[in-house]
Amino acid sequence: MTTDESPTAVLEVAEFYERVTALLERGFPKSHPTTIRGEIAKVYEKNHLYLDIVDAGSSASDARRPVLNAHVWTSKWSQLKRELNTLGVVLKEGVVVEVSGYADLYAPQGKVGFTVTAINVQDLLGDIARRRVELLARLTTDHVVGEERRNGQVTMSPVPLRLGLIASPGTEGYADFRGQLDRSPYNFAIEHITTLVQGEGAPAQIVAAIEELDTRGLDLICIVRGGGSKGDLACFDDESLARAIAASTTPVWTGIGHTGDISIADLAAHTFAITPTKLGETIVTTIRDWHDAHVRLPGERLRRRVEALLEQETEFLAERRRSMVLAVRDRLRAEARHLASLRQRLTYQADHVLTAAATSLTSSRQLLAAYDPHRRLAQGWALVTTATGAVVRSIDDVTEGGAIDIQLSNGTLGATITKKVSTT
Repeated sequence: MTTDESPTAVLEVAEFYERVTALLERGFPKSHPTTIRGEIAKVYEKNHLYLDIVDAGSSASDARRPVLNAHVWTSKWSQLKRELNTLGVVLKEGVVVEVSGYADLYAPQGKVGFTVTAINVQDLLGDIARRRVELLARLTTDHVVGEERRNGQVTMSPVPLRLGLIASPGTEGYADFRGQLDRSPYNFAIEHITTLVQGEGAPAQIVAAIEELDTRGLDLICIVRGGGSKGDLACFDDESLARAIAASTTPVWTGIGHTGDISIADLAAHTFAITPTKLGETIVTTIRDWHDAHVRLPGERLRRRVEALLEQETEFLAERRRSMVLAVRDRLRAEARHLASLRQRLTYQADHVLTAAATSLTSSRQLLAAYDPHRRLAQGWALVTTATGAVVRSIDDVTEGGAIDIQLSNGTLGATITKKVSTT
């Protein structure tokens, strides 16, 4: 840069920064972006995205290591963020990036920075894929994922009705999962813990939820998250989450993402479904299959056997009924004949008894007539009684001066004893 001013010219601070800015613009023009490769030492987002980038592999204890203060302004960051999320890329400390842009100067703080206009996503994807492969290999060795892990899974209840649910309420995935359970004929008991299901804070919250639900004696723990970009689902590739799933004594089932999305959490789980809807369907189907095998089908077999037995017994009863009807009819006919015979005998005996009774009655009537007191009274006899009605049979039954009644055939006379004369 040339100037007509003498070397001893005194510049204002603003003039100095104007010259520095001009030099930076000439050396790092916006029209020809400069690409810088480095490791993210610090990253945070506040409308804009701010990155501190250092040489890859440099030590944080090196006080002299150069730091590039890079930033992505909101107007550009909203676009880049969508692209990164779609591809499943998460910018965090330790990630090696290649950023393109231009140098700038922030005069109020006297800082030289770097405005990022593009991020080399392909390199990041390669790094993420490599780390994922390394993580899977490590988890397979530790039996967190893989066939040996699945062969050693904890035993699951055949009727998983007590569920622990880790999800974010109000999301489509949560609604899809609950909808399958709520529309089923089964009475689920669900203990729900709300967590983040995306972002850097999600793995720690999900791990804590798994550990808490594992103490509650549940049949299953379900982790549910609807579909989204690879970036949204990146939290389910976390190592600590995979190990927490494997360490749980309660079987963990997952329903994460859309069809085709398989996370490391899915591989560590006892069972995983391709969507939250499918996870709900699988649980309902598991219970329905058990119900069919242990309740409905045995009940159906029992019903058929009972129906066959009832049919057999119905035929037996019908035969017995026919036999009883014939036997009763024959017995009734025999008894009718017997009763007819008895009727004849009873009629004869009754006639005989009545004839004998009539003869006896006539004889008794004649005998009684012979001893009838009125007949004797008509012959001149009298019936003497005391005033109390007692019959006088002897003179000893009365006293002189005593009153007596004398009954005759046509009336009664009252008299008084004036004298008693004994004949003996």
